[in-house]
Amino acid sequence: MTPSLKTVFAGLELRNPVIIGSCGRTSQADLCHRIDEAGAGAIVLKSLFEENIVRRASHLSTQSHNATPSPHSEEADYLQGYLRDEALQEYLQLIRESKRLCSIPIIASINCFSLGEWVEFAHEIERAGADAIELNLMSIRTTVEYHHGDFERHHIEVLSAVNERTRLPIIVKVGANLTNPVALAERLYAHGAAAVVLFNRMYQPDIDIERMEYTSGWVLSNESDIATPLRWTGCVSAAVPKLDIALSGGVHNGAAIVKSLLAGASAVEVCSAIYRNSETWIGQALDFVTQWLNNHGYRSLLDIRGAMNAHDLEYAERLERVQFLKYFENFA
Repeated sequence: MTPSLKTVFAGLELRNPVIIGSCGRTSQADLCHRIDEAGAGAIVLKSLFEENIVRRASHLSTQSHNATPSPHSEEADYLQGYLRDEALQEYLQLIRESKRLCSIPIIASINCFSLGEWVEFAHEIERAGADAIELNLMSIRTTVEYHHGDFERHHIEVLSAVNERTRLPIIVKVGANLTNPVALAERLYAHGAAAVVLFNRMYQPDIDIERMEYTSGWVLSNESDIATPLRWTGCVSAAVPKLDIALSGGVHNGAAIVKSLLAGASAVEVCSAIYRNSETWIGQALDFVTQWLNNHGYRSLLDIRGAMNAHDLEYAERLERVQFLKYFENFA
């Protein structure tokens, strides 16, 4: 009997745990259709970026003033509102077309860093037919005036505001730059989050020392990047067992999917592996998972989910260990 790869994430029934995360490969409906046909369990559409629209409006306003000085102080606000509406309509069309072409759940993604009109998008996204919304709260706090807990409270505020405007499941994708992801995950669940994604991949800065300017570092993840989300998935799934988790970062083969499930994830989000290997990676990775389940006598993913999370004291000790001494004592 072939093991079942079905799973449930954010209340959505998925045929398997592979979710293709928000990226260029999910920016067009026909590309999403190819991902569907390749066997993915769900798709997160390329994010609607609040920051990009704000920056573009500011740039256009500056160009306008340089060309012809304008007395209208409302110009930037007008441009921002216009660009926001234009971007929203394009995004709603992407949702409709993707739903028409695909048989798997389509998850909308909003990359936001403030409250305001953005939370109103949730209702429009629901009407367009999306199956869920992923809130990608990708930002850091760097001011000396920062008060402990403000960053975490911001997550709760945005989640609560969006929840008031939609009945769709809300998935919160968080960064790894948190004091205690377990505590935040528990609060997100208490305030209505259907799932969390651990973690988003932030911009990787580098410096060109000849040109003396900042450049983009390596965009794609690598296999070793799984360590941090694996640790926190094991901790969060044990502490907040009713909250679904998708592990994101460093999932480059079928073995990584198995590891994520053992740690307590219900699904994984994948981008870099698709860029490196195309959509054919999906089937290959899932074949590995199926074979592994067979070899170990398991009938479904439910049999292994969370089997190695922090509920077990031995695994908790490994997940929570921060000293290297025990593991590096044999190295010269």
